[in-house]
Amino acid sequence: MKKILALLAIFSIVWLSAQNTFVKDNYTKKEVYITMRDGVKLFTSIYIPKDISSKNKYPFLMQRTCYSVAPYGEDQYKRSLGPNKFLQNDKYIFVYQDVRGRYMSEGTFTNMTPQVDHKTKKDVDESTDTYDTIDWLIKNIENNNGNVGQYGTSYPGFYAAVGALANHPALKVSSPQAPISDFWFDDFHHNGAFMMGYFRTFPVFGVQKSKPENSAWYTEQSKKLGTKSEDGSLFFNEMGTLKEGIDKYYGRDNFFINEIVDHPNYDDFWKKRDLLPHLKNIKHAVMTVGGWFDAEDLRGPLHIYKTIEKNNPKAKNSIVMGPFSHGGWSYEMGKHFHNEVYFGDSIATFYQKNIETPFFNHHLKNTKSAIDLPEAYMFDTGKKEWKQFAEWPPKNAQKTAFYLRENGQFSSESPSSASFTEYFSDPNKPAPSSTNLKDFNGFTPRNYMSEDQRFAENRPDVASFTTEILAEDLTLAGEIKVKLKIATTGTDADFFVKLIDIYPADEKGIKEKPGVIYGNYHQMVRSEIMPARFRNSFEKPEALVPNQETEVIFNLQDVLHTFKKGHKIQIQVQSTAYPLFAVNPQKFLENPYKAEKSDYTKAFQKIFNNSVIEVEVLK
Repeated sequence: MKKILALLAIFSIVWLSAQNTFVKDNYTKKEVYITMRDGVKLFTSIYIPKDISSKNKYPFLMQRTCYSVAPYGEDQYKRSLGPNKFLQNDKYIFVYQDVRGRYMSEGTFTNMTPQVDHKTKKDVDESTDTYDTIDWLIKNIENNNGNVGQYGTSYPGFYAAVGALANHPALKVSSPQAPISDFWFDDFHHNGAFMMGYFRTFPVFGVQKSKPENSAWYTEQSKKLGTKSEDGSLFFNEMGTLKEGIDKYYGRDNFFINEIVDHPNYDDFWKKRDLLPHLKNIKHAVMTVGGWFDAEDLRGPLHIYKTIEKNNPKAKNSIVMGPFSHGGWSYEMGKHFHNEVYFGDSIATFYQKNIETPFFNHHLKNTKSAIDLPEAYMFDTGKKEWKQFAEWPPKNAQKTAFYLRENGQFSSESPSSASFTEYFSDPNKPAPSSTNLKDFNGFTPRNYMSEDQRFAENRPDVASFTTEILAEDLTLAGEIKVKLKIATTGTDADFFVKLIDIYPADEKGIKEKPGVIYGNYHQMVRSEIMPARFRNSFEKPEALVPNQETEVIFNLQDVLHTFKKGHKIQIQVQSTAYPLFAVNPQKFLENPYKAEKSDYTKAFQKIFNNSVIEVEVLK
């Protein structure tokens, strides 16, 4: 046995060594500054296949990023190239660029650079920088085949999405992956509610550099946010109010968090950073990629796909959604779990080999490999299998209303008489958003998106509504609209709504998760928060009138999930979910970011039984 283990260890070392040297053995690295139309120079790393020639030409595959193109130095190579190993091995001219104001590039960094629709020769934005970069590459890198593709995940996904507006004739394909479309709805806010779980991220996005940097320059601010316990809730519980936390850790030294505080409503500052209205006149192929359990950017890919589809009917536009957390399709897990839920084996490899690689090869190398790819390649997170659709949402999905009825019932039968469910909400003692205390220490929380919600079901500050045991499978495919009828004793409130799949009481365990009880597991399928202050307008918030019935309408993000026979469906509603979201003081303030502890107001919340969750059921 020892000899076998030794041989396996030697094999692993040899295999890893071969993988680590592949890039250097097969590519030549070149570093250049590319000058934009306004004179700003952007640092760019280019990896060129060594076998390139006039008879063996290659296309470009480019990523523009605010997260560094490291390692720096023409003798320093990345360990891998491109979005996956198959494309790396197929060989492309891989291009990486630091965007304006980041790392080795010149200029000033702006979060979600506003897009300029009507450009003069002096106007610049991310699409003009993309155009100028492509133009330089085509003209200056010998033996390219004239085709350019771009991709990126998370913030680089935004650069890929906005770069689709470059309209350079050589740009043949864009793949925004987990892209941001609007910071008011993704990442730092959800429907304008501040994501407290992102509090530690601000050094990365809110500190300008004063010179070229080949490593992080914002670490001094990050050090103040270090962890002292595996229990990440301690940091947030000891912080105090959001205002106190900002004063303690950032002051006026972080431009981005202060922009957020200074713009509590959806004003022109945020509207200028909304990418969606600009997604027009796109003529090349676009494949948007996302994860159903992406805690950071779920709305972005869904809305970018839908907006391109609406505004560009002739574009080859497609979407892929898998059972992934943020960017999880880019690395293989073997047995694929999100948090405690198992979805199958080698799912990332399936995506990379059968969807992503054929897509790029087809459009950039003119192969026939992607001809049969559907418009929507979607993973059913209940049946745990891939599905293909000609459009998304599917046209044969039927809208169905479920009511939040009295006595904790969740039913498609409308109530026969008026009633309500009431719960108590205290901002001083907020309902927890998760019991995964280690997750609170991360850059951003991830696991809560499929977390067991049993911890919240019977709390006095949570209202729960549950179906009977399902007699047959029920597949939800598409959008979910929440139409709450509420009343509160306060003048402001948030409403956090969770869609939950309750497993049968005798559900068997999984050997890879020996400590998890899956019997009666309450898996969260989807959730979203809505501040009632924005119920009529994100631009002009309004106070609630105490004890007056009011309608609050908002969308949960899309799902493709089959609730299996023998399972139950549950909706949970609560007004705090801390530390995922900042606590709403439940007292209307012009700027809730500046709330003091004295503003925190206890309130009773009523959910009337004519409140509706509108879903799309796949027949």
